[in-house]
Amino acid sequence: MREFYKGKKVLVTGHTGFKGSWMCRTLLLLGAEVVGFSLDPPTDPSLFDMADIKDHINSITGDIRNLALLKDTFAKEKPDIVIHMAAQPIVRTSYEEPVLTYGTNVMGTVNVLECVRLTDSVKSFVNVTTDKVYKNNEWEWGYRETDELCGFDPYSNSKSCSELVTYSYKNSFFSGSQRKCAISTMRAGNVIGGGDFAKDRIIPDCIRAVISGSEIIVRNPYSIRPYQFVMEPVYAYLMLAARQYEDISFEGSYNIGPDEEDILTTGDITDMFCNKWNKNHAGASWKNVSDKGPHEAGYLRLDTSRIKQKLGWKRKTDVSTAIDRIIEWVDVWNMGGDIPACMDRQIEEFIKTY
Repeated sequence: MREFYKGKKVLVTGHTGFKGSWMCRTLLLLGAEVVGFSLDPPTDPSLFDMADIKDHINSITGDIRNLALLKDTFAKEKPDIVIHMAAQPIVRTSYEEPVLTYGTNVMGTVNVLECVRLTDSVKSFVNVTTDKVYKNNEWEWGYRETDELCGFDPYSNSKSCSELVTYSYKNSFFSGSQRKCAISTMRAGNVIGGGDFAKDRIIPDCIRAVISGSEIIVRNPYSIRPYQFVMEPVYAYLMLAARQYEDISFEGSYNIGPDEEDILTTGDITDMFCNKWNKNHAGASWKNVSDKGPHEAGYLRLDTSRIKQKLGWKRKTDVSTAIDRIIEWVDVWNMGGDIPACMDRQIEEFIKTY
């Protein structure tokens, strides 16, 4: 991966977000030249600001709904690889602002793919979507890449649409004798890691509560989700982008998620966080308080057989270790320590597992 990415120009949309910040630091460690295109950081505090990224990449502030600015950026930068992560990613926000959600997640994808179509330098494109793209039948088994795409809520549905947009562009403009650029989508489950300050996510809710000395509020303790350390999908996106850059036969759609033992209820992962936090700290506890919010899936898991067989991917960090990494990050943050060094250490430790 270091040999491949050294000197490659990688354009990352959504680089100022939680996963985008981990992606940027990983690419910098791999020796890539990084161009970021995104709105300002979506949270305050912001991992992007803490992680000392802006001065080490070409960071462009822009909205992916602005096609003219996107075209100008692609024309000037001429990236080799594009990883599309920009999105409105919160289910509850999508109920509050459905037009914004569809505009960003659907037309934003159209705009990025249009720029890829018009930019000959791009040889590999990965669209990051979500495990929620599938029609959720509350099955006990994992969804496969061939299952029906039909997300229920505006966020999930907009990501299903983003998948279909990618499928259409791939068939219409990048197949047969047309320009060869590998086009893929990757559907990731719930991601956890240090520096996530988003609202309505269980681990950020836990951290906010313990820092403020309050009890953790859990809305849906029996909901079951596939939790994975942030470096799992970040590295998988990079693996896919590299493999299909060199061999277009690797393009397609891939699920990325944890092994079965890391598919937990919200209550279970909150218990795990509290138990680990209380070993060296104190006061972590939670209570079940339903706020009668909008519909969210009760059970969701993915079948990851394809990515394991095609790319040789394996889950490297179990959810227990992921919680340890998060608490390590929080401790560094609380003590005013070196956040970039902490992230780089965790990234290097993860890369060594490959």
